[in-house]
Amino acid sequence: MLPRSEPARVTIPRIGVDAAIVPVATDDDGELEVPPLDHPEIAGWYRPGPTPGEAGNAVLVGHVDSQNGPAVFFDLGRLRPGDTVRISRVDGQVATFTVDGVGAYPKDRFPTDRVYGGGAEARLRLITCGGRFNPRTGSYPDNIVVFATATR
Repeated sequence: MLPRSEPARVTIPRIGVDAAIVPVATDDDGELEVPPLDHPEIAGWYRPGPTPGEAGNAVLVGHVDSQNGPAVFFDLGRLRPGDTVRISRVDGQVATFTVDGVGAYPKDRFPTDRVYGGGAEARLRLITCGGRFNPRTGSYPDNIVVFATATR
């Protein structure tokens, strides 16, 4: 277990991610904010929650794509159990996580408790959009969620 320290970068070797992280929170409707769409290469960390490496579920969110093509978490759904995710922290330490599972969930059945719930272990949740883009609504119907646990 690591002390609190904000995350700086996320590295996911299997899918070629090496991205900066910015803090995000929730909007006025209680929805998780995402990084600015004009910076689709950046991931967001849910600042009110634990930092990666602390006890509990640290949450990162990123776009799947933008008007210009693939974004930071475009290939998130390709991760498999056993894959590695590394979070470089401001304190210079690296929190390493092993993927336990990946799921696709309709947005109206998002697994809130499983994503944000607490616990004694250091865990990581990565979230992006999934399913087929709906041009009428301008959104995706699903969320892809990666579940990972700190590597011992």
